[in-house]
Amino acid sequence: MSHEWRLILDGSEDGLWNMAVDRAVQLSCEQGTVPPTVRLYTWARPTVTLGRFQDAADVDASVIEREGMDVVRRFTGGRGVLHDDELTYSVVASTTDGVPRGVSASYRHLCVALVEAYRALGVEAELTARPRGERGSSACYLHATQADLSIGAAKLSGSAQVWSGNTVMQHGSFVITRDIDSESDVFRLQENGKSAFARGTATLMDRLATRPSDSELRSAVIEGFESGLGIQLCEGSLTAAERELAETLIPDVRVSLV
Repeated sequence: MSHEWRLILDGSEDGLWNMAVDRAVQLSCEQGTVPPTVRLYTWARPTVTLGRFQDAADVDASVIEREGMDVVRRFTGGRGVLHDDELTYSVVASTTDGVPRGVSASYRHLCVALVEAYRALGVEAELTARPRGERGSSACYLHATQADLSIGAAKLSGSAQVWSGNTVMQHGSFVITRDIDSESDVFRLQENGKSAFARGTATLMDRLATRPSDSELRSAVIEGFESGLGIQLCEGSLTAAERELAETLIPDVRVSLV
């Protein structure tokens, strides 16, 4: 079992590229051509990611156009998420890297890193699943899953997974601030749903006195993964083959709202 994993620090990319790269890294890791990888990135503009099997009609196309947002499809399941003021992580590893097989067990294993990252920022989060929100809502943050990190009854962040052979890819967000109004409009939340959204979610700025800098947030996440998983992250970059593969995957994540 290797304890040295690759770290990729990306800047702001568009949603198509971000989702295609996450999958390309996973497929490459499954093939054994790249090491287990943690990737940190942001978004070039506010972007909605839809779950793998989610209907694109779940979002309001007029709001997307009005706000200048992008909409893309994840390779992972779950419901829609609006990505904006946040740091997003993806982690790719296999059972030979110590990740237990099975959704519940692997979530518990990998989310230890997220708990440690929040702790490094001064936020005490816990892995929990508590009922919340509207039944049937298309917004991810109105639902509890076994991959939630919460503070009390408020959902701090969620994660999503997809397996390919013995390799898992999990990604999620460290949300700094959230625009409740925009996200409610995107997913057509009624007033009671919007209120539940506001009550049932939390952000870093809800818990911290000052906004963490980009470097502070990235450092905390790196520290969390290293201490939580008992690994060493060594900065690297995508291979040429991964980039070529990501380009071929872009049509799979493109979404038409017409």
